[in-house]
Amino acid sequence: MRNKRDIIIILLMLAACGVTIAQTARFRYFSYNGNDERFDKSINHNNQYFNPILAGYYPDPSICRKGDTYYLATSSFSFFPGVPVFTSKDMVNWTQTGHALDRDSQISLHNLGVSDGLFAPSLTYNEKNDTFYMLTMNMGKRSVFFVKTKDPAKGWSEPISLKAGGMDASFFFDNDGKAYIVYCTLPFGGPNYQGEMAIHMNQFCLSGDTVLSNKVELIRGGTHIERKPQWLEGPHLYHIGKYYYLMCAEGGTRSQHSEVIFRSKTLIGPWEEFKGNPILTQRNLTDAHRTDIVTSTGHADLIQTPEGDWWAVFLGCRPYEDDFYNTGRDTYLLPVKWKNNWPVILDAGKAVPTVTDKRNLQPANTFLTGNFAYTDRFENNKLNMQWIFLRNPQPDFYSLVGDGITLKSLPVNIMQKESPAAIFTRQQHTSFTAETEIVFTPQTEKEIAGMVLFQNEEYNFVFGKTLLNGKPTIILSRTEGTTIVIGSAIFSENQANQPLKLKVEGCGRYYSFYYAVAGGKWQPIAHGVDAVNLSTNRAGGFTGNVIGLYTTSNN
Repeated sequence: MRNKRDIIIILLMLAACGVTIAQTARFRYFSYNGNDERFDKSINHNNQYFNPILAGYYPDPSICRKGDTYYLATSSFSFFPGVPVFTSKDMVNWTQTGHALDRDSQISLHNLGVSDGLFAPSLTYNEKNDTFYMLTMNMGKRSVFFVKTKDPAKGWSEPISLKAGGMDASFFFDNDGKAYIVYCTLPFGGPNYQGEMAIHMNQFCLSGDTVLSNKVELIRGGTHIERKPQWLEGPHLYHIGKYYYLMCAEGGTRSQHSEVIFRSKTLIGPWEEFKGNPILTQRNLTDAHRTDIVTSTGHADLIQTPEGDWWAVFLGCRPYEDDFYNTGRDTYLLPVKWKNNWPVILDAGKAVPTVTDKRNLQPANTFLTGNFAYTDRFENNKLNMQWIFLRNPQPDFYSLVGDGITLKSLPVNIMQKESPAAIFTRQQHTSFTAETEIVFTPQTEKEIAGMVLFQNEEYNFVFGKTLLNGKPTIILSRTEGTTIVIGSAIFSENQANQPLKLKVEGCGRYYSFYYAVAGGKWQPIAHGVDAVNLSTNRAGGFTGNVIGLYTTSNN
């Protein structure tokens, strides 16, 4: 066995030859505790549930059912694996079964911005051929494609590209066995005003997995056309009773977001507009300080239970003030009422309720909604499904060592549009605590390891251990276009190689950061730091804040 002196000599010889030895950081655990006032209520979990049903960055939900089992998918943008897929028996308690796109051969997210990548998946089950389809768009590559499977738990096919189809495409399988694709695109002849969009439809050949060329424009503009409605998107077709229904989002994905409905006795129209549109919105609620506020609701999908009841899943946001929210866009669930053969998700002027009644629920502790706490010690032989990567991960940059997870430093930092040595999980609460313990000995001032709070490349926090002026130092930097160091602490000589704990406490807009060395007491590095840079409104894009364990050799 080589002694320490031999190892040092070998490292020096390798360095002299230009060989770089990657530094490693070991994270012994990660703990998360969410404690929102919204969820601090006593409910009967057998007959009541909390909204949102998926808390945190789980937007653009799409739902389908096979038998008594429901399946749901949400957008993932430039995080990998792509498009998380969940199952449930009651539409409230969900278990993630995997991702529809979990292989490099299925999706390339290289060099894409965080909010590029995979948009608005449509998850559909065709009972005629007993097949599930997931149709989506890689916005950064401007490509529309789908994957399919007989069993979502067993993985999905390689992608099948479509030469037609625009944004937010979805499949529709009619009762006669015919298939169609509907999507958002520019109107025939071009828009007459800014934001005017249209919904087009093509027939789809199931046997050849191809789109036929018979394009039809179903709707142009949206509802109340005299008001010049904007951003008609997210279309879904349904055949219910004697009518076809076309449901779409309208108004953009922020505070003016809504859901509208049309119907026709034939697929090609004419389409009748519901006079009570929108059938879901929160834009007309004037009390910005109402309890358990939800905003920006829309992008819905309808589902019928085996008993014949109808429900809707949709996205919404939970701002802590004004239109600021760091948790991104969540998934919500509400019952659908029918009025004169029109579906209504939420009556005009009503707020999304936090607690809703639903019978025969099957409670499960899956850390997806409500207040909860968990600790991941990385004891399994693969990562838990809550962990995601930014873009396609570089091979073998992490290892599960039985006593935590080891990350190998890469010359990539989170400001670059590449995949860093980091694993991420969602911030799911407005009030939360996240904590980890790290073993790391930086060799240069380019190396850092610790935690990252990440909205995108230009809006984030980095909190970790590095060298500063040759001395081991904890630094906290905040990036909002420009990066500034807002806190630091130098290690004493006997602390330099000791395990280091890091903790973040978030409360609405303001976060506090702490550290502890060698099992000592928590020490503050910064109190009440403005974290509005992690809000979607400030940073832009479509994701929510994610919390990462991170190391780099390119600080």
